[in-house]
Amino acid sequence: MNRVFKFAMPFLQASLVKQILVGLILGAIVGLVFPEAGKALGFLGTVFVSALKGVAPILVFVLVMSSIANQNVSGDIHIRPIITLYFLGTFGAAVTAVIASFIWPVTIALAIPEQAASTPGGIVEVLENLILQVVDNPVNAIAKGNYISILAWAIAMGLVMRKAAAATREVLLDAAKGVEFIVRLVIRFAPVGIFGLIASTLATTGLEGMKGYVELLVVLLGTMFFVALVLNPLLVWFCIRSNPYPYTLMTLRESGVSAFFTRSSAANIPVNLEICRRLNLPESTYAISIPVGATVNMGGAAITITVLTLSAAYSLGIAIDVPTAIFLSFVAALCAAGASGVPGGSLMLIPLACGLFGIDQNTAMQVVAVGFIIGVLQDSCETALNSSSDALFTIAACKRAERLKSQAG
Repeated sequence: MNRVFKFAMPFLQASLVKQILVGLILGAIVGLVFPEAGKALGFLGTVFVSALKGVAPILVFVLVMSSIANQNVSGDIHIRPIITLYFLGTFGAAVTAVIASFIWPVTIALAIPEQAASTPGGIVEVLENLILQVVDNPVNAIAKGNYISILAWAIAMGLVMRKAAAATREVLLDAAKGVEFIVRLVIRFAPVGIFGLIASTLATTGLEGMKGYVELLVVLLGTMFFVALVLNPLLVWFCIRSNPYPYTLMTLRESGVSAFFTRSSAANIPVNLEICRRLNLPESTYAISIPVGATVNMGGAAITITVLTLSAAYSLGIAIDVPTAIFLSFVAALCAAGASGVPGGSLMLIPLACGLFGIDQNTAMQVVAVGFIIGVLQDSCETALNSSSDALFTIAACKRAERLKSQAG
């Protein structure tokens, strides 16, 4: 096994962003200049989407089960306000994404099979379908890509396994690492898959096919900037009752810029710890809140999941009412908290949200592939928002504790 890792690591550590950019450029050239070849090269995109479809159900099941089984979040009262801010920030980001998608609905080019989705009649029908999906057989759920059932079984198994022996839980951790490694391998072939997808799209639809991708990226990035500069500062103000922007801009500058280039909340943990240390925050608090935030504070991921899911629904002509959209926000917040630590990890949970609207796995995986196409900017901005808010919310909760203590004194 070590030999496999040693052989694969140079490939895994190469710059995925640069490779995807090359794939985008070459795919555009081939699709526009050699349209017949571009259509044929669409097979590469089909293989990539099929590979995503194969690994995603296992990833969700094993990762969520292992995470819950090995979860060790402190019950310290100083941590609870930070966890509350994490949830409010993530849920608020998802609601903001719903509003943005309602104002600027975006459709994308998808190869839609017949009866790809059934239009839900409203929140009642969505909840009925949700219950029916939850009680599905887990083996059948994984085989058919029923992500609602996969998530339910993973949570149930994770809770039960919390009482298992330490060695058993260690095995689950190893299994999660193994699945993540396979996912990394699949994602590393994204440049090849994107090359085929872009070549095929441009050969079939011309430059008009790229319009939806640009509009989608504008909605995504616009929503992330709004959350970073308006929603998060508002939450901080409620905590510290003073101007939140000095802390907001400082965390964006020092943590967000770093995370933008590393594209990993986990890799940015040392940066956030140093920010908290420099501000003389309680180490007993930030030593826990920062690593936990890198796992569960995923406002950027919630935005990605929500916007792409609603774009898929719009592309299929599915009408969505407000209660259903709010329920999607809640689901997106939960999905985001379980997003994998690999680049593009939030994209792998889009099929789970798509399942709320009866969107089949094949179509959902095409949406995931679209996410990888725009991921050069989307994933970097998503990570910057996620990681900078880890430090921002930790600072806000600690300053709130100081304010309350001084008022009591």
